[in-house]
Amino acid sequence: MGASLGGHGGQDAELDQAVLGALFSESTVGLHVLDPQLRLVRFNTAARYVKAFALEEALGRHPREWGGDFYAGNYEATLLEVLDTGVPALDVEVRGHLSPEQYEIVLSVSCFRLEDATGGVLGLATAIVDITERKRAAARLALLERAGGRIGTTLDIFRTAQEFADEMVPELADTVVVEVLDSVLRGEAGAPGSLLEYGALRCTSRRSTALDAERYLPSIGEAVGLSSATPFAQCLSDLRPRIVQELTTDAGWMEREPVRGRRLAEAGAHSLLVLPLTARGSVIGLAHCYRDRTPQAFDGGDLALAAELADRVALCLDNARLYARERSAARVLQLSLRPARVRGHGAVETAYSYCPFGAGGDWFDVIPLSGSRVALVTGDTAGRGLEAAATMGEVRAAISALAVLDLAPEEVLERLHALVTRLHGERPGRADATVDDEPDDTTCLYLVYSPVTRRCAIASAGHPPPVLARPDGTVEYAMVPAGPPLGRGLAKYGTAEFEVAEDTVLLLCNTAMLRAVSDDPQDQLERIGGALQPADRPLQEMCDEVLYKLAPEQMENDAVLLLARTRALGPDRVASWTLPNHPASVADARSRAEHALADWGLEQHAFTVTLVVSELVTNAVRYSDGPIGVRLILDGSAVVCEVTDDSSTVPHLRHAEEVDEGGRGLYLTWQVSRSWGTRPEARGKTIWAEVALSDEE
Repeated sequence: MGASLGGHGGQDAELDQAVLGALFSESTVGLHVLDPQLRLVRFNTAARYVKAFALEEALGRHPREWGGDFYAGNYEATLLEVLDTGVPALDVEVRGHLSPEQYEIVLSVSCFRLEDATGGVLGLATAIVDITERKRAAARLALLERAGGRIGTTLDIFRTAQEFADEMVPELADTVVVEVLDSVLRGEAGAPGSLLEYGALRCTSRRSTALDAERYLPSIGEAVGLSSATPFAQCLSDLRPRIVQELTTDAGWMEREPVRGRRLAEAGAHSLLVLPLTARGSVIGLAHCYRDRTPQAFDGGDLALAAELADRVALCLDNARLYARERSAARVLQLSLRPARVRGHGAVETAYSYCPFGAGGDWFDVIPLSGSRVALVTGDTAGRGLEAAATMGEVRAAISALAVLDLAPEEVLERLHALVTRLHGERPGRADATVDDEPDDTTCLYLVYSPVTRRCAIASAGHPPPVLARPDGTVEYAMVPAGPPLGRGLAKYGTAEFEVAEDTVLLLCNTAMLRAVSDDPQDQLERIGGALQPADRPLQEMCDEVLYKLAPEQMENDAVLLLARTRALGPDRVASWTLPNHPASVADARSRAEHALADWGLEQHAFTVTLVVSELVTNAVRYSDGPIGVRLILDGSAVVCEVTDDSSTVPHLRHAEEVDEGGRGLYLTWQVSRSWGTRPEARGKTIWAEVALSDEE
């Protein structure tokens, strides 16, 4: 014994005896006493309950005779080393099996050399503690922690289910199959119900340690129905996990599961876990795990661990379901808000490719304007889901309304900036938003092309400029003043104007497409230019080629491409004059208009067109002071009449009474025209009216 407090030999001896008695009769730590030849000479009461060693006939025998495969490990080496050196060995792990069908047992062994007063070796004392459950609990906790970080890394149902299977095999099971209700894959919530209501379950992941598992595992996407009175059916009926510790082929329910039962038999499974996958009151599906190579059957601890992992993956699968549902709804909304079809236009030939990979808010539009002009618009709304799609719809509708006003591009963006700023302020803040959080960027590019002047006017709100592919083969970016995204900063935009040759191809796309090509603008131009060659192909073929060559293999964001090949209206389709501000100019304008219509072979429309021209010129003579510009444009199925004066006063349509001497000019114009309106000019305004050339319009 060690040092004592006093020198009372009798009392110390009694205390030593009491300690020894407690160690051998009351201690919960198993104690073995071995002689110098490592033969067992004593053991305490607790040692009898250490399952690793059968001590009934072990006294006087060497551990190799009663230690089984525990002694074959580091147990023997530890005993010999302590016996030789006298240095204690503490908490040495010793592992072994009582039989191949049972779990491994882990012991913590501490060994001390026993010596007499003169230092002679009397033998060894070993303290043994069964730490099997502690080790298994630690392994389960480690698996839970590891799985928590690896399951649910994406919002994809199949990927999430596969992550679950990968974590379960081989740590807990030899084979795992995850099956999900068809309704869940469509984004719908599966409410608890009967087997008939559940329908088929579809395999979303599988994993096995067997090399030949493909012959009996279901394929991804395979659907299998449920049969009543089986562990699988019961699991989904009461949403409680099931364990079949000893699985045999003659079990009655195996016949009622012809597909799953056959596969279990082919795999040689001997133990089965069936786990319901449910979250937030919704039924997702089930997972079944079985062992065919691991000899030990599943036990209650395995069931508890697997059930907890199943709860975690079910929540992740439900998150993926909700995301899929919102993404599907966003795609439907997004596709419904895009142009159903892009109408042909005399100013440009158009082609487009629209691929909503990410269900975001990227969009484009082609808007006819007065004077045979056309507006080409494209933009991005950051983020994904319903909010991004809704924002896209709001912005697109606002641009369509603003385009009718015939404002300059920078004025359109300024008004749009104010609208987006107001919309951002109206939306309730997110629960996780901070004071420094800013709204997502909404960008826009607004381009107006006139086939009469062959000039483009363009402004940008944080959007990449268009690419110009000229007929001579050169490819370049248009020089556009950079403005802030809509709703951010000050609404300071500028308009760039430039002339383009006929048959120039304008390429407008969303930001993600350009970034997918390259971060280098020069590299972007080279690759885009290569995709646009040869330039004499049909425009849709060129558009598709750009998408095929530039879109990455795995596109995560939307792809929006709009190509427009410019056309020109030459002198044979445009007639224009400048007249003095005098009442006599009304008759002169009528006469010139009649001659222009005769040159175009449209004499039958002379009465209507000259009536519109005379009324608009009369209005200009009455309310302006400077020269008056008159222009007729033959634009497909209509003749566009335009009159420009230096007055900024916008006319209003009035319904004159019978006694009124005036006020009928615009009313008559409205009656005989397909459409009419005004647009501001750098000085003054232009009043225009379209006269249809067929009675159907």
